Formats: sequence, C-alpha cells, structure tokens
Amino acid sequence: MTPEVSVSIDEGIATVAVDDGKANALSMNVLDGLEAALDRAEREQAAAIVMHGRAGRFSAGFDLTVMMGGARERRVLVEKGARLFLRMADFARPIVVACTGHALAAGAVWLTSVDWRIGADIDAKIGLNEVAIGLPLPVFALELARERLSKRHFLAATVHARIYSPRDAVDAGYLDDVVPASELLAAARSKAAALGALKEPAYSLTKRSALRATLRHIRDTLEEDMDRIG
Repeated sequence: MTPEVSVSIDEGIATVAVDDGKANALSMNVLDGLEAALDRAEREQAAAIVMHGRAGRFSAGFDLTVMMGGARERRVLVEKGARLFLRMADFARPIVVACTGHALAAGAVWLTSVDWRIGADIDAKIGLNEVAIGLPLPVFALELARERLSKRHFLAATVHARIYSPRDAVDAGYLDDVVPASELLAAARSKAAALGALKEPAYSLTKRSALRATLRHIRDTLEEDMDRIG
C-alpha cells in the first residue's frame, strides 16, 4: 500500500480506504495504492471490495499539479488512471463504492467504473466538470459514462458539465442509492456481501460479456486518446 491508501480484509470483504488528508486527488501514489489494493484482493481471494474516501471527500479527480504541468507527466498520470478504471470495470469480483462526499472529474469516472455506488446523503458535488474548466473529456471517460449514466442525462453530464447533488446523481446514474452518512459504510459492506455471494464463474463471465464492447472500444482507442491528452 501507500500512505494514502489502506486495505483491510474481514469476512471475505476487502475494504479500501483512500485519505490524503485533503481532496483525495488521484496522484501517482494514490493510483499505485489502489492497484496494490486490487492485487491484494485478488491474492487473498476476497469475495468483494468496498472502496471509500475520507468524510466529505470521495475524490477530486486527477492531481491538478500534474494536470497543469508538463504534457508527458500529464499523459503518464491519466493513462495510469484510465488503465486502473478499466481494471476496475473488468474486475472479476464485485466492487462497491461508498461515495463519502464530493466526486468530481476523474472521481466521477471512478463511480462509473464499479459495480455498485452508494452515496452519503450530504451536501456534495458529483459530476464530470472537465468541460467547465477547459479540458475535453477523454474517450475512456465518455464511454464509461455512456455505459453507466442515464441516456436522459448523458449529454448534460458530459458535454454540458452538469454537476449533481448525491440525490440527483441517483437519477443521473452516478449513484445507485443514497443513505445517511452515518450508515454509509455499513450499507456498502452489506451490498458487497450480497454481491460477493453471487455464484462463480457465472458472475464474472456475465459481467465481462455485458461490458465487452465498451471495454474493447476503450482499449482500441486508448493510445490515440492519450496522444490527445499529452
């Protein structure tokens, strides 16, 4: 693990906590920690995974100090994130996110990459705000959003950079449910246990079949996509 990411495994459920003490930006350290967490969950054959951020902050997206820096560093960070999101989407075991607060930009992409999303019912902002700050959305983010967001909200959520409250994010498709913040982790663990009890290999084979076309398209376009980012 890394200092920002910790993992515990209890009764077959791996709980992955991300806390950088600030906005939970997706830095190289955080991305490395999340990769290591998935490695450990696989190695110890966890039935399911719960991921959560710090109170009030799920993730503010990619580290802006890198995103506003050199082209090479920006490309390396975004490509690493894209490949992590692909791994989450294709992961053989269920991943449940407990969205503890704000989830913006790549933090919102993270929500579209997992099996189930439960949000804390607090005053928080969720959405893809890239266009609003002058950054075009990469293909991988658009395609994961297209897969998970409501068709009624897709254009507003992506091209128009609409930001949602947690309750409105359920209708948009970023979240599946909201609960009081005090109940969030318990609700996420309960859902992870239920999904983790689904039979194998039926679960993983069906999940991969359902997402095959989307993930293939992302992989086929990733190099060109990253050239634009760079």
